[in-house]
Amino acid sequence: MVTAQDAQNALKDSFAETLQEMLEAEMDTHLGYTKHDTKTKTTTNSRNGKSKKTVTSEYGEQEIAVPRDRLGEFEPLVVKKHQSNVTGIEDQNRSLVR
Repeated sequence: MVTAQDAQNALKDSFAETLQEMLEAEMDTHLGYTKHDTKTKTTTNSRNGKSKKTVTSEYGEQEIAVPRDRLGEFEPLVVKKHQSNVTGIEDQNRSLVR
């Protein structure tokens, strides 16, 4: 039997995973190549780990890992630097898909 709390936890996990995937896609776009695809790399910049960040959303607090680049030029758009509240971002994403 699935409880309301189980459903809420599944939504929370799914939302965090989606945010994470979007951040990774932003880094791919920023650098111009996907992770581990150094054959198409045309920049001297590269990935440099991740920084943990706690964000608050409709689903409560979640920890995400924001990717970094060696030159410190990466400016994420999904979850901006110093942004900790992402409430309403799901509605924004839906409007982009339409």
